[in-house]
Amino acid sequence: MLGRRLARAMTMTADGRTMIKFGPYEVTEQVFYTTGLSFALVNLKPLTAGHVLVCPRAAHRRLQDLSATETADLFGAVQLVQRVLTRSYLTSGSGGGFTVAVQDGPEAGQTVPHVHVHVIPRIQGDTAAPDDIYVKMASEEGNVGGALWDRANRPKPGGGMPAVEDEDREVRSPEQMRHEAERYRAVLRDLDR
Repeated sequence: MLGRRLARAMTMTADGRTMIKFGPYEVTEQVFYTTGLSFALVNLKPLTAGHVLVCPRAAHRRLQDLSATETADLFGAVQLVQRVLTRSYLTSGSGGGFTVAVQDGPEAGQTVPHVHVHVIPRIQGDTAAPDDIYVKMASEEGNVGGALWDRANRPKPGGGMPAVEDEDREVRSPEQMRHEAERYRAVLRDLDR
């Protein structure tokens, strides 16, 4: 079963590279870290600077569907990504922390049918109240797959939280996301594991 799911999540690109898919979307250029079972990618619509996603390579819809090995690999990747983001965003002496969250199923706000862990760097004052980030995640602005569908036919964020409109957030270009992924790859090369 894992073999078939993994094959659906990974195929070859025209130039012979391994294509990585996040649900139905090809995200190869946005990926900045991979293991045999997981990958990390920059976010199309980040809620804060450095908001990234970590996913299993196999296209599981629910966290409970991962094997123990896949789960350990996924959260090991989350920890490494936190170290990358700490060096990238939390080095100015401002302290800081992370919101690490999984929206497990459509009712929890998941809009792409592929398990993903949100890793969101946090600094004091980035939102009016620390828990406001959860409202943003459940709103249209947190709809990570939403920008890839037309507005009329895409899934709506769920979770029962009120929508928060943020007119200042814009969808980033593939070039912007590729540049950010390259920056994180450079940090990974320098990171003392």
